[in-house]
Amino acid sequence: MQNHNNLPAGIDPPTEPTEPIESARRPWHLEVGQLLIQAATLCVQHGLDVDVYMGSAWAAYVEARPGMRDQLEELELRDQLEELRKLGRVALA
Repeated sequence: MQNHNNLPAGIDPPTEPTEPIESARRPWHLEVGQLLIQAATLCVQHGLDVDVYMGSAWAAYVEARPGMRDQLEELELRDQLEELRKLGRVALA
């Protein structure tokens, strides 16, 4: 189950598509490209800021990959600890 609580303000969680997706007739990467174009077009038509659009796309991608958010948070924490060690603010263990 996906959690959409991390979507930026102004972005509603995805709903069921209004048109059937013709995935059986075209390769998945073409389908994804078309969906991205549709999403971008809607955002432009409604005046959504590009940073909000990009943040929403990233949040949706991360939420679609189980465990990715935890992995990214761990990497960020390791980078922060390494920086603190270089500055002499945290001892090596």
